[in-house]
Amino acid sequence: MPALHPIIADITEIIIKRSQASRACYLARMDNQKQAGVMRDQVSCTNLVHSYAACGTQDKETLKHPIKANIGIVSAYNDMLSAHQPFETFPSIIKEAARAQGCAAQFAGGVPAMCDGVTQGQAGMELSLFSRDVIAMATAVSLSHNVFDGFLCLGICDKIVPGLLIGALSFGHLPAIFVPGGPMPSGLPNSEKARVRQLFAEGKVTREALLEAESESYHSAGTCTFYGTANSNQMLMEIMGLHLPGSAFVNPNTPLRDALTYEAGTRITKLTALSENYTPLSEVITEKSIVNGIIGLLATGGSTNHTLHLVAIAKAAGIHINWDDFDALSKVIPLMTSIYPTGKADVNHFHAAGGMGNLIRSLLDAGLLHEDVTTVAGKGLRHYTQEPFMNNGALQWRESPLESSDLSTLRPANTPFEKEGGISLLEGNLGRAVIKTSAVKPEHRAVTAPALIFSSQEEFLEAFARGELHRDFVAVLWFQGPEANGMPELHKLMPSLSVLQDLGYKVALVTDGRLSGASGKIPAAIHVCPEAHAGGTLSKLYNDDVITLDSDKGILKVHVPDAELNKRPSIFIGLSEHQYGVGRELFQNFRNNVSTAEEGAHTFGDIYDSQ
Repeated sequence: MPALHPIIADITEIIIKRSQASRACYLARMDNQKQAGVMRDQVSCTNLVHSYAACGTQDKETLKHPIKANIGIVSAYNDMLSAHQPFETFPSIIKEAARAQGCAAQFAGGVPAMCDGVTQGQAGMELSLFSRDVIAMATAVSLSHNVFDGFLCLGICDKIVPGLLIGALSFGHLPAIFVPGGPMPSGLPNSEKARVRQLFAEGKVTREALLEAESESYHSAGTCTFYGTANSNQMLMEIMGLHLPGSAFVNPNTPLRDALTYEAGTRITKLTALSENYTPLSEVITEKSIVNGIIGLLATGGSTNHTLHLVAIAKAAGIHINWDDFDALSKVIPLMTSIYPTGKADVNHFHAAGGMGNLIRSLLDAGLLHEDVTTVAGKGLRHYTQEPFMNNGALQWRESPLESSDLSTLRPANTPFEKEGGISLLEGNLGRAVIKTSAVKPEHRAVTAPALIFSSQEEFLEAFARGELHRDFVAVLWFQGPEANGMPELHKLMPSLSVLQDLGYKVALVTDGRLSGASGKIPAAIHVCPEAHAGGTLSKLYNDDVITLDSDKGILKVHVPDAELNKRPSIFIGLSEHQYGVGRELFQNFRNNVSTAEEGAHTFGDIYDSQ
């Protein structure tokens, strides 16, 4: 085993020490639940009969015996999300696999799954981030009947996998496997889709042309093929040991995908407390696996949403991480992939070039990952250097390619696209923020220009349409944080800002809102903390204040003397229109109780910080 990079070892030890009390509390709670034994043996006969009254004869006989495992299925299936539509058939495959092992599987519950692609720029996007915590609670409700010995989580997209995992960690005494559906086959190249979007923003193509381009890009069942939050989720579940090896990016509705789903149903029965290989979720999600997740995110230029989600996931396991950890690791983790929006390739090209197996092997061989972790495939992350394939109708694994077949998409750790990872920390008198630099050209990574302040994407786009933005400026979009309006993504800004950058203007974005995995070529300081609604410096800005955003030096500052800033009152804008409609009125308690972005923007409080 190659020696672990000393910085990774140091950061991991810092996280372990920082989390000592809360992690011990979490593990003690899991141990208490382990001691209870098989749950079906603890419920009354009346309760138990209710749990399997609708089952067939074979499953009823199985569930009468507490020495036979019962597997719960928690699914985010719906047929509006292309990524989740394939999950419709998965429960029957899983049940068949469980029965073949003398066990049973039951559909424990469904969780909501909204599509950010549908709600982008719409009022519904203000529910998106909070839907993660709703999903976590729905996962807990699904498993709360205490009749399961292990469970499978079926989910892919943006807030859904983090929500499933946060909820699952409350049942960390049970084993869990995450089951992906896979990306749709490649359609219109993402770069061409982006070009048409930019032309539409300039008024050079019609809405019909835009719709046709979007339809050719998003064209069938499966995950969107660009490297956004959904596909970053799949990378994370694999590198953190929660998928079967090599399963993240296998296309849906193929024999290999169905075989992997069947194998997940088989494998989970081998991990329960009734087996010889008991592997509870609490032993898979550890400080080391969380660090591996951050490393995977940086090495692939993944979604900035995970500077929120990984923090919240870790906290649910009693582990405390922060943006300093991301930044310190970014200094030593190379950027090894070029997948849209960083490059032209999509995740299918990445998978064909060598995929997760090649990436993980290269990182392990360079001493850039913790190898000594527990996974659902067994002890040690080396299991994940393998890839699945079909051999005469049977699922088998083999070593993934030793070398990338496409160096324009996937490179080894020793000859990367960039020496540092794709996400950095910015600090200064405006607060703390993160920036995704992997898609930003070096000449655009530092901007000093006057501020132009906007309260909404619509206000910005109206100014663009009037021709008022043909100048150097830093767009400040304030009151977009979790307290203010649920922290929506702000992608409607990107085509217009791209037009201005291409015209030669120095432009940047500063906001307490989000951009996610589709963060593109514009330098953008996002997730600014403290947010404007909390009285952060962002709320004290005036138009034409000069701002510096420098991702190379990690600077985010407004060039106003501290004495003047301290005298300025915080400005607060009316937000009543963001509190009603499309269900927003139901989320007032979320807005009132949400933590900061750096704390994960979660609403659960410090549940593991004390005994």
